[in-house]
Amino acid sequence: MKAIGYKENLPIEDVKSLQDVELAMPKASGKDILVEIKAISVNPADYKVRAGMPVQGDDWKVIGWDATGVVKEVGEDITLFKVGDEVWYAGDFTRQGSYAQFQVVDERIVGKKPASLSYAEAAALPLTSLTAWEMLFDRLEVAKNDASKSILVIGAAGGVGSILVQLAKKLTKLNIIATASREETTAWLKELGADSVINHRNKLSEEFEKYGLPAPEYVVSLNATEQHVEEIAKLIKPQGKFGFIDDPKSLNVMPFKGKAVSTHIELMFTRSMFQTEDMIEQHHILDKVSELIDNGTIKTTLGENFGTINAKNLRKAHAFLETGKAKGKIVLEGF
Repeated sequence: MKAIGYKENLPIEDVKSLQDVELAMPKASGKDILVEIKAISVNPADYKVRAGMPVQGDDWKVIGWDATGVVKEVGEDITLFKVGDEVWYAGDFTRQGSYAQFQVVDERIVGKKPASLSYAEAAALPLTSLTAWEMLFDRLEVAKNDASKSILVIGAAGGVGSILVQLAKKLTKLNIIATASREETTAWLKELGADSVINHRNKLSEEFEKYGLPAPEYVVSLNATEQHVEEIAKLIKPQGKFGFIDDPKSLNVMPFKGKAVSTHIELMFTRSMFQTEDMIEQHHILDKVSELIDNGTIKTTLGENFGTINAKNLRKAHAFLETGKAKGKIVLEGF
């Protein structure tokens, strides 16, 4: 089968950073299903792994997590899917990824693809939807019917923020304060449901004062967390909850002590990586999101389609994502 992989960690400008290769077809067994990949999307996790995770032995490392496709084969212990089903998922950090024509994945982290979306439109959503949902409802434990509270979403115009803002708008009664720094991303967030959009290039506390915004009970930081910690500590309401998803080199939580702010880390891969007892929750979340899309409650966050799934286009996608200027998600489809 066709696949895109690497053998050494190289800058994306190097043609060897991602290469077109031919690999053996995987087989489904146990709780695995074999999926024929139709479309994928690219995430920050992709370029972070490509640049920093060494390959063990002489095998090709195939990365990529978001995917949509069709079930071609099922393992002997499968209960949720059958051959021919259209599915979507965000994969497993410990296994070969979705930059391939075929992939095996545990059915417990797979959902039914939204019927109303194309493969490419749907591919933009699994990883970000799981991350946003788990952050809101598993980590921060946001109450869906509390209309008196606010949430600040820092760096909200990217993939996770674009779905988190929608979920917060449609499934909770929170006052949503999002941050962006460009006219187009500000407009995008307002379209998705943000009640206020402020500029994270300025001091957040000054932006809050300028627009008369209430102290948020919840703060979610999606990038550049290190730069915002002191401002978050100033702004957040006493006994509030703070969550982040990025990878700060260090994070001093002591500024939160005076306000007894709880700190939460969200990593979507945790359930599959450790085979947790509640691993099947990701199947349930993806099915719920699929329903929300098909009934028109939320929409795809597809930003740009970079064309066919191959090394050249993936290198282009990684390069653009590394600029930090992406709006929504980058997708690729077909081989």
